[in-house]
Amino acid sequence: MRTSSNPAFKNLPKGGGYANFNYGQPAGAFGTQGQAPTAPQQTGRPLSIDDIVTKTAITLAITIGTAAATYIIGGAASWGLVFPAAIVGFVLAMVNIFKKKVSPALVIAYAAVEGVFLGGVSHLFATMVNPGIIMQAIVGTMGVFAAMLVVYKTGAIRVTPKLTKWVIGAAAGAFTLMLVNLIAGFFVEGGIGIRSSDGGLLAIGFSLLCIGIAAFVFLLDFDEADRAIKSGVDARFSWYIAFSLMVTLVWLYLEILRLLSYLQND
Repeated sequence: MRTSSNPAFKNLPKGGGYANFNYGQPAGAFGTQGQAPTAPQQTGRPLSIDDIVTKTAITLAITIGTAAATYIIGGAASWGLVFPAAIVGFVLAMVNIFKKKVSPALVIAYAAVEGVFLGGVSHLFATMVNPGIIMQAIVGTMGVFAAMLVVYKTGAIRVTPKLTKWVIGAAAGAFTLMLVNLIAGFFVEGGIGIRSSDGGLLAIGFSLLCIGIAAFVFLLDFDEADRAIKSGVDARFSWYIAFSLMVTLVWLYLEILRLLSYLQND
């Protein structure tokens, strides 16, 4: 299975073994005779598209529910939840990524906490910019998701190893720039300018770049999910796939929200 830009997919079995996966065995590490290790016994039914749709719908519904509740609370109460929710969400994401066994409870907890974070951030943007910006960002996020799903299903853009490397490299570069900008912000007002509050050309361009990268990450995620289904991995891995899609959706929504705020300021 091709490596995804989304680290959550690292927990999907790879290589040989069960359903021709190797459960994390490095390529070529099949023993002295070059044979794949014996496949572990299947403990559940194979993964299906219904499993992925159902689990993704559950996590998305939980995120929307907690986000709406936080948004309705409003004021300093919701704004004050942004930073704690961001920290807890990051920790839960790391646990989900590096935990060896699938944990639906942790995925659900991540979805709930991210909802609180998004609800607080959304209320902050609605207050400081324009309430209508929230629905625009939601529609934009769903539109990009649907468009990339159509692009993937029609084969308009094929997910190749070369494309995968480019997307991973672009995503890594974008996050590195965000980190540099955050650190620079402690010493210079506005950091390096890619997250300028006044929405300069550099900030707008960077947000557009991030939206484009997030859109292509969806292609890689769809491809990983498709390969997992065809290879017959256990149905419980649908929770990992739902989690990884949520990570990309959250990033995309925040970037679209930020871009809209820049355009409103202009």
